[in-house]
Amino acid sequence: MNWTLLDTWIVVNGALIAMACALPGVFLLLNKQSMLGDAISHAVLPGLAIAFLVSGSRDPLPMLVGAAAAGLFTGIVGNVIHRRGRVDSGAALGIVFCALFALGLVLIRVAADRIDLDPSCVLYGSLEMAVIDVTPIPRIVWFSAGALVLNLLLAGIFFKELRVAAFDARFASANGISAGMLQQGLTVVTAVTTVVAFESVGSILVIAMLIVPGATALLFCRTVTGTLLWSLAAAAFSAVLGHFLAILPAPYLIGMLVGHPDLGALSSAGMMAASAGLVFFTVLAITAIARSLTLPRQNAIPTVD
Repeated sequence: MNWTLLDTWIVVNGALIAMACALPGVFLLLNKQSMLGDAISHAVLPGLAIAFLVSGSRDPLPMLVGAAAAGLFTGIVGNVIHRRGRVDSGAALGIVFCALFALGLVLIRVAADRIDLDPSCVLYGSLEMAVIDVTPIPRIVWFSAGALVLNLLLAGIFFKELRVAAFDARFASANGISAGMLQQGLTVVTAVTTVVAFESVGSILVIAMLIVPGATALLFCRTVTGTLLWSLAAAAFSAVLGHFLAILPAPYLIGMLVGHPDLGALSSAGMMAASAGLVFFTVLAITAIARSLTLPRQNAIPTVD
């Protein structure tokens, strides 16, 4: 295996965008709104397509504005359907994002006739191509790093409010913390982060980056700070492991199974998402074994009433 500078930038960019997605993903999980991350990652497609059609370019600013507007629209309409239609919140978001996702695919196809836009790249990303640039540091790496720094700053500034609102929204409101405003802000941050991740991992694989690292950390963490830190570690590790598996072990094993030993490298973004799932199930198995070993010992300790 020849490790090149391109491989380094793929891992760096993958780790940066995975960690950027993990931060809002943790608070979505703590608010029991992980479905919202799934909805936003799909529902921002029409916002992007409309931004393409209006601006006639793929400049970052109209993309971010369109995505943020679509994300807010998803959250607001989903909440209205949940309250007025007496529909479960998850089902309400499912109704909204399915409709918007289908509309986005139609609009992207329309935009593709006028703009150099590949729908498959929007859906699945192209991590390997994204880091190819004429500058010493690829442009996409700066965007990914910027998203991570912005999310870290916002998480630090509003950490107390986000933590309180996640565990008791009524208590937060009683203490002057607007849970609704925090929710809308979290929706916008998730939408913007999703757009930055589009070029690297697409609108579908970004769901794994949003949810799985935080879910992994919640398996053994009982504090918000610990969950955030371990989710960042899990996201970065999944990026490194995913690219390594994509270029060497996975193609060889799959090639042997299908009878094509010369199978080329797999999608790094896809393997990063698969690696995130592998890390989750590994931690799940370890924690389950650890609990089964410790519980009998705890039960054996005599207690005094």
